[in-house]
Amino acid sequence: MHYITPLALPSLADKALPHAGNAQLITAALIGIALIVALITWLKLHPFLALAIGAVTVGLIAKLGAADTVASFIKGFGATMGSVGILIGFGAMFGKLLADSGGADQIVDTLVGRAGPRALPWVMGLVGAIIGLPMFFEIGVVLLMPVILLVATRSRRPLMSIAIPALAGLSAMHGLVPPHPGPLVAVAALKADLGLTLGLGVLVAVPTVILAGPLFGKLAARWVNVPVPELFSAPDQAEQDREKETKPRPSFTATLATILLPVVLMLGSAVVDVVSPKSGGELKKVLDVLGTPPVALGIALIVGMIVLGRGGRMTREAVSATMSNALPPIAGILLIVGAGGGFKQVLVDTGIADTIADAIRDSSLPVLLLAWFVAALIRVATGSATVATVTASGILAPVAASLTNSHVSLMVLAIGAGSLFLSHVNDAGFWMVKEYLRINVVQTLKSWTVMECMISLAGLAGVLALSVIV
Repeated sequence: MHYITPLALPSLADKALPHAGNAQLITAALIGIALIVALITWLKLHPFLALAIGAVTVGLIAKLGAADTVASFIKGFGATMGSVGILIGFGAMFGKLLADSGGADQIVDTLVGRAGPRALPWVMGLVGAIIGLPMFFEIGVVLLMPVILLVATRSRRPLMSIAIPALAGLSAMHGLVPPHPGPLVAVAALKADLGLTLGLGVLVAVPTVILAGPLFGKLAARWVNVPVPELFSAPDQAEQDREKETKPRPSFTATLATILLPVVLMLGSAVVDVVSPKSGGELKKVLDVLGTPPVALGIALIVGMIVLGRGGRMTREAVSATMSNALPPIAGILLIVGAGGGFKQVLVDTGIADTIADAIRDSSLPVLLLAWFVAALIRVATGSATVATVTASGILAPVAASLTNSHVSLMVLAIGAGSLFLSHVNDAGFWMVKEYLRINVVQTLKSWTVMECMISLAGLAGVLALSVIV
């Protein structure tokens, strides 16, 4: 089975450090998490710095010692970056290449162009899911919004009947399906099988997108009946549309195949592991290597540079510029993810994670429901799905050690679903959607926020249903 494994570093726990009592450990954890929430929401501090300060505070209160706390944080930061940072970098490069080559536009135009008026909401949900599979949420929003507004204008359908399905597809992929940063961090922290998690994530995401997308979109269109913003009436936008139409693009088939290549490689390896886990044939060995997440994404990126670059008539200099320009925007995400790993390691080395794990084991509530609740609580408090995922996965890592492979993957999905719950005014995505669609706060709450809650609850329901089967 394939895991995203952390770097092999000596554990501070091996030093047999003295731990404080359970009451003091729980107090340290609560104070640390409350401090992180306050720093992010009240002082508007960057989550990277807030997580670092919170980790040090937890270590000091739990009597880990200043030097050992810092060492623990650095160890967790490095291990997380070593296991997840490469994947985030490859994913950012691939998403940027998809956009710059015109491949994203080709996918959208092909699917939308072949859809009738009644099928448009369903197609927009598919567009959001496909675009959201390799891209970060913020990039996906930027790419999707012009498409949403253009399709709503041309089809003369209510804005929300087009916008909600596309956003639901994008958001569900962001929270439930690797290689997005949140699910990847949870996979690494819980030592889940990435291929299995990806497959189960798709199974949960499909009905979730249908429910929160096309079906809820009809209701949202009645709740928030607003005109399409006149964004595309400006001359500069019309000129940009003409440039997009005349610019060479890779074909739809080539673009879709490139997007799905890493998914097929990772799922193929997972299927072989399930069918013949003890077989040592050459085919299995090859698939094991190709299905390793960094290898699968690296192959997809190299293939994309050739296929998408050639299809979009990109020069070597243009491809190189795309690769370079993809990395600066994700610096903040990398630091947040790394700091989340550092915070998790402090929880482990102080003994807090084990104490919380023991309390969860003794609880009468299902473990998967508790995983969702912890992530949802942090999400509502901080407004960040990524912070919610990395923090919750760090807290629940010891619990996952006693679960089967399938249930560890389902815990990843439960955390991912919880990390999407109740997006409101402390979430950057809330304001992006509000400003792009030119709606007020109440209308955003009645459409976007309700949609996010539906995705979260439907995702939880899907996880719980699968837990009975697998």
